[in-house]
Amino acid sequence: MPLLLLLQIFLHFPSSSTLCDPRVRAKCTDILLSYCSDMAYSQTTFPNIIGHSTREDAEASVEYLLISVVESLIGGDCHLQVRMLGCSVLAPRCEREKAQRPCRSACEAVQKKCSRAFDGIDMAWPYFLDCDRFFVGHPEGCFDPLDDMREQQDQGDDAFQVPPSEDPAALMQFTYHSYNEMIDHLKRIEDRCPGVARTYSIGRSTEGRELLVVEFSDNPGEHELLEPETKYVGNVHGNEVLSRQLLIYLAQFLCSEYLNGNERIQSLINTTRIHILPSMNPDGYEVATSGGNENHHRDNTELGRNNAQNIDLNRNFPDLTSIVYRRRGQKGHRTDHIPIPDFYWFGKVAPETYAVMKWIRSVPFVLSANVRSGDLLVSYPYDLSKHPQGYNSFSPTPDEKVFKFLAGTYRNAHKTMSSRNAACGRRGANSQTGIINGAQRSSFARGMQDFNYLHTNCFEVTVALGCDNFPDEEELFLSWHDNQEALMAFLEAVHRGVKGIVKDENGNGIKGAQISVRGIRHGVTSGENGEYWRLLTPGIHIISATAPSYTTAFKKVHLPPKMRQAGRVDFVLHEAVPEPDAREGNDALSTREAYERFDPHDQYERYTHISAISQRGEERAIKPWWWSYFALPDAPAPTWLLKKY
Repeated sequence: MPLLLLLQIFLHFPSSSTLCDPRVRAKCTDILLSYCSDMAYSQTTFPNIIGHSTREDAEASVEYLLISVVESLIGGDCHLQVRMLGCSVLAPRCEREKAQRPCRSACEAVQKKCSRAFDGIDMAWPYFLDCDRFFVGHPEGCFDPLDDMREQQDQGDDAFQVPPSEDPAALMQFTYHSYNEMIDHLKRIEDRCPGVARTYSIGRSTEGRELLVVEFSDNPGEHELLEPETKYVGNVHGNEVLSRQLLIYLAQFLCSEYLNGNERIQSLINTTRIHILPSMNPDGYEVATSGGNENHHRDNTELGRNNAQNIDLNRNFPDLTSIVYRRRGQKGHRTDHIPIPDFYWFGKVAPETYAVMKWIRSVPFVLSANVRSGDLLVSYPYDLSKHPQGYNSFSPTPDEKVFKFLAGTYRNAHKTMSSRNAACGRRGANSQTGIINGAQRSSFARGMQDFNYLHTNCFEVTVALGCDNFPDEEELFLSWHDNQEALMAFLEAVHRGVKGIVKDENGNGIKGAQISVRGIRHGVTSGENGEYWRLLTPGIHIISATAPSYTTAFKKVHLPPKMRQAGRVDFVLHEAVPEPDAREGNDALSTREAYERFDPHDQYERYTHISAISQRGEERAIKPWWWSYFALPDAPAPTWLLKKY
């Protein structure tokens, strides 16, 4: 068996020195491969560089199949260069009965530009485009298969230019995208807008799929002093696919409009760091879309709602709301930066939940929306009812006015959400034309928006984009049209309220200072360099800043109704003389230490061990969606296409 395997490898990867052997005299013949007919030369020779003996062998190969479908696989402006590079190997140039190899420099340039497109579809860089093996340097004599293409580009040839679209929505494909297609879309956005867009992963799902975020900023990858950070999280329930699609469209829209010179979008991106996670539950999405027809989705409304462990991710966060309710009668109780209780870590915590918690603790988010579907309204914390029997009852936070203001920002900018006839069924019947307190709508514990508010500085609402979880594809454009302006207006709302820096007398920023607003029993905490943001409604507010071992400073501010950027309110705190009874300061220190202990028992490894990944997930990792294109009958499996083989 090992001998047979070695023989197959030898036959499939023949010696790369065939064309360099002086004893082998090349015989030039016309290029008859249709996908290589536009090369700058007209004759080639066989055997070719990778050992195909005849044109028929080359035409029947997986290598030729790949370059024939590469446009539909990776699209963009890479497919043409990859195809021409591949043709230079499958059909190398032959002149005066002498074959030439393509230049290594051309190969390296294409690989640098296009390897990310292959990563986006989870495909390995093709072996026959190995720059060190099948290409040579200029001193050895070579030809550049891209020379002709560059000349036509320099001359402004229309065949190599993409005309700008007046309507960026015209670039959008109003169809549903698989996981690999979504990753590809986000990577293309990064490639198209490298100066303001970046993709990064916050972790992996139960079945190993990346939780990929696309970020927009004038300085992507870095937090800038006093620049607020905001996020959209979609597809928390895998069967709510509309949210996932609209966030993909939003990312495309931001990139296109920035390039088109839209001043509003450019101003937003230049002053805000925007993070978009289109799918928190990619495993559930794959289950929800596995039926292949619309009736399947409508008959199985709960299919794919949970993750691969059958966990509802929006019921999987620590229940901090119950802690707040229990402490309401205690003097000086806080409703911010509540530590995660130890017992939480010994429950069943999904890897997706773990990844999102680490994410929101590592980035100083100010504003967020959990984007979902199945309704048409905006709900805000608390999600858990304060009623001791758990009945749905109005359960506001100390920031009731702020949350209603934020929810109203989205509702008012939406095309139909404010209409009295917009509610979807009985759940939305209690909403005030598109806005409702979460607990009043449907009480539940361990939700994501309550966790954001009670554990961090971030104010999160839940936006239900439409009544149908899985609308027909022809309805996607209408849904985008209805939500486009609202999605933008909500991002801009992160600039309402006040922001500033808390410093000591020497001008050093104070981390961990608490910024409070009189009449609102919920503070925010200063981060690195002492910076803070505090979302507020228009009006007059008394704001204070305090920190252990410092005196408290107060300021009175007036925020006009039409103010479009946060007011700058800085504080300078003076050192205080320690009092004999410093119990309150010790309590604050103890709370802060407890807050910093994230996953203190290191439970994560227990429930995310690779061996726990299901067999189905492993098969997907080995055989991506495009595998069936290349697994030809009666031919060796092209495992060189697999990144994880």
